[in-house]
Amino acid sequence: MTDLLGEGEVIEFIDGSKMVGTDYFTDYIEGEGPDVILIPGLSTPRAVWDKTREQLKDRYKVHTIQTRGFGDKAPLETLTPERRTLIDTYAFHMADYIDDYVIRIGKGQNPAIIGHSMGGLVAMRVAATMGHQVEKVMVVDSLPFFGMLFGPTATADMMKPQAAAMRDAIAANQTGEADDRALQTMSATDAGRAQVKTWSQTADPKVIAEYLYNVMTTDIRPELKDITVPVTILYPWDAGVMPEAMVDGLYKGAFAQAQTFTLKRIDDSRHFIMLDQPEKFAAAVEEFLGE
Repeated sequence: MTDLLGEGEVIEFIDGSKMVGTDYFTDYIEGEGPDVILIPGLSTPRAVWDKTREQLKDRYKVHTIQTRGFGDKAPLETLTPERRTLIDTYAFHMADYIDDYVIRIGKGQNPAIIGHSMGGLVAMRVAATMGHQVEKVMVVDSLPFFGMLFGPTATADMMKPQAAAMRDAIAANQTGEADDRALQTMSATDAGRAQVKTWSQTADPKVIAEYLYNVMTTDIRPELKDITVPVTILYPWDAGVMPEAMVDGLYKGAFAQAQTFTLKRIDDSRHFIMLDQPEKFAAAVEEFLGE
């Protein structure tokens, strides 16, 4: 049904919840109270937030976002070789949606945003450019520049050849299914890796390819100083992925220039913290929203 939901169209459900369509994402809205927006990451449908929205919907108005092409059959119409600014465009549409729909149609209050991975990158970009529309942000395992994983001297231009090769391979193979090596970094459990793999199988490969290129070549480190709202960075550590000192150094270095950021590490977890450590993740969300 959401595949057919166009820009500005709304479906109202019998339980009082609703679905709102935009060109880049759909928003499932439930509950009453302060607005909380949940943005998933690359290849991931809104189902990644199922436990979080259940946790919050009795006290908050929860907006559970789903990116077009991740969990539905609605790939972006802007996927052309000339249009390589999807993160910027997505963030602009998100900011516009927050202004027009969340704030003006809601109670006039700025929302809190929780974004995972690519969703965290989008949330930081919104906070950097349209911070007056945001109350606070939680970023779940996202760096301001993906290339930092390849070394301290990496730049966006240096990442472009590798990003283009990965984009073109995914598009050519017509599959966005995560491979076993990538899955090892996604979750610490067999059940978590199986869930992530299933989600990646439902995503449109063309959309994955374009967003992956954009994530790999987007560097917002210079913009971190422009963020004035409180930001919580939730990052994982698992001994099977990276040494403790290395992961701490990576995240502390990445956000060294930020003035309003608080870093919190969740141990015994990999990229999908909400799957590996659901109780710790739920507690971190409560602390973030209660601050």
